Amino acid sequence: MEIRDVRFGFEKKIDKEYACVFQDQIKIYNKMKVLVATEKPFSAAAVNGIQKIVEEAGYNFAKLEKYTDVQQFYDAVADADALIVRSDKVTKEVIDHAKNLKIVVRAGAGFDNLDLAACTARGIVAMNTPGQNSNAVAELAIGMMIYMARNTFKPGTGCELKGKRVGIQAYGNVGRLVAEKAKALGMEVWAFDPFVPTEKMEAEGVHVPATLEELYAHCDYISLHIPANDQTKNSINYALLSKMPKGGCLVNTARKEVINEADMEKMLAERADFKYVTDIAPANAEALAQFAPRFFATPKKQGAETAEANMNAGLAAARQIVGFFKDGCTKFQVNK
Repeated sequence: MEIRDVRFGFEKKIDKEYACVFQDQIKIYNKMKVLVATEKPFSAAAVNGIQKIVEEAGYNFAKLEKYTDVQQFYDAVADADALIVRSDKVTKEVIDHAKNLKIVVRAGAGFDNLDLAACTARGIVAMNTPGQNSNAVAELAIGMMIYMARNTFKPGTGCELKGKRVGIQAYGNVGRLVAEKAKALGMEVWAFDPFVPTEKMEAEGVHVPATLEELYAHCDYISLHIPANDQTKNSINYALLSKMPKGGCLVNTARKEVINEADMEKMLAERADFKYVTDIAPANAEALAQFAPRFFATPKKQGAETAEANMNAGLAAARQIVGFFKDGCTKFQVNK
């Protein structure tokens, strides 16, 4: 009896005495299920690409799209070994229903929609896909600056970005790309990030202030790229915003939780020159609407909404799952 192992793109003969054992291993191997659960689906091309990666690796592929009830999510994840999501919330309840789950990957940079504590408690590896939608977010940030500089494209005299100072809060993947594009527009780039060496930022032509307060005091535009965590939530407050110069504009493509929303309302009410544009509609959006056009929020989060970012993040998530199962790779684990 002869069996050929073709899982890894080549054939290998299996001795007869091991054939039955190998067949059992194949059955276990083929039961591995990778679920893509997205209330807001990936593009069809991205889904096809994910499926191809998963199935070529020898795993089963399943998807749940446009679900309207969390019970549908619970049911779909019940026998999943791996899970790919976008902004879908992977709560403790979801994890409790996923008895076989070994890895969950958030297709995108932010991962505050994953309950990391619950994942860790169950020994589940949680990952993100940093850098895959960075260019899309950076382009949106620059586009928002132009939109506000030109009076939200309404009649009237606006201003140019050339010669203006832009302050980048957090100089990671997105921040660096914003800096690159801003310099191309003739802007003077400043950045503050305590986790990036000053000499590295300066070597890239970026001015580095001594403090965050100094960044706000010097810059006409501030572009936020910080995560939402215990240190950053509500950190963008009145005391910080009030340091911005006349005509200052805050651009938020990060997370709404980092904004102290009551302080933002106070700032817009007291400073008729101040502008706020965000990719994440705040909880007090109705109250802030009275300050339009100095306030603008996209109807839905648009940062990663490009065909390229959609594809990049989805394929990266699939490859990371394959790498985890085959090689034990945990490079992008966020719950270490």
